[in-house]
Amino acid sequence: MLVSLDQTMDIRTALKQGIAQLRAARIPSDTLAAEILLLHAIGKDRSWLYAHPECVLTPTEAEDYIALLKRRAEGVPTQHLTGKQEFWGLMFEVNSDVLIPRPETEHVIEVALDRLALRELRAERKQKTQGAGMAIADIGTGSGCIAIALAKELPEATTYALDVSPAALAVARRNAERLGFADRIHFIESNLFERMSAEPSFDLVVSNPPYIGKNAAAGLPREVREHEPEMALYGGEEGYEFYAELIAQSVRNLKPGGILVLEMGHDSLSAVRPLLESPEWTSIGVTNDLAGIPRVISAEYAGK
Repeated sequence: MLVSLDQTMDIRTALKQGIAQLRAARIPSDTLAAEILLLHAIGKDRSWLYAHPECVLTPTEAEDYIALLKRRAEGVPTQHLTGKQEFWGLMFEVNSDVLIPRPETEHVIEVALDRLALRELRAERKQKTQGAGMAIADIGTGSGCIAIALAKELPEATTYALDVSPAALAVARRNAERLGFADRIHFIESNLFERMSAEPSFDLVVSNPPYIGKNAAAGLPREVREHEPEMALYGGEEGYEFYAELIAQSVRNLKPGGILVLEMGHDSLSAVRPLLESPEWTSIGVTNDLAGIPRVISAEYAGK
């Protein structure tokens, strides 16, 4: 337990005892979590923290830190306590209405950019490094992290961020406004493409869809199972049911030569790949994450 509030507590002591408290509660990455929560409580950055280990917390800072540690020990995600998470070099607001952006999802951005560049190279066209004339759809945008990252990398593209949840779209809009991308992204409340034109219009469709099976919910970490939105987590009883309709609708909304890039769960490949093994799709590619897990599947729409 941390020392009582009527005693002085310096940075070194606060961090040490915070780590011990989270470790006793079996919280993953206890050292990092204690550090992030301490930084949030005192309003300083990491370099300041380690340059001033002897600095004494004010009573208010100590009280805030103790409260944050208690909630983290109870299973509330660190990102929900601080209200933010970094993704693609940008800081995103997050809360219980959206999935917390994870490093694995950055592979979606990498694959999308690589495939667009390869398409232009293969067609012997000048590469559109700024995205001029391109239209992008991010299905199930959540916090907006994928749409905003692509808007950052392709500043002349037009991006559509779609989500069935109005609460998630509100978070995504706030992120786009704060980060300076709101004028380049259209936020649309839509179940998949239902609110879009029937005419094929997109050069790129990306998505981090729900891919966890409801039958696996009990095995999820408590902070995920109890605090992240179910509609963004579960893709059906098995977890891969969402992909069939997403891919079918992408056929109707991609231009010939358009690129589809989807994130997958750790065991989704065997169910998802066959959905793309048809004459409508070419150049199917699978990209592993840093743990060697097939994480992203991509393909080019050949047209009908």
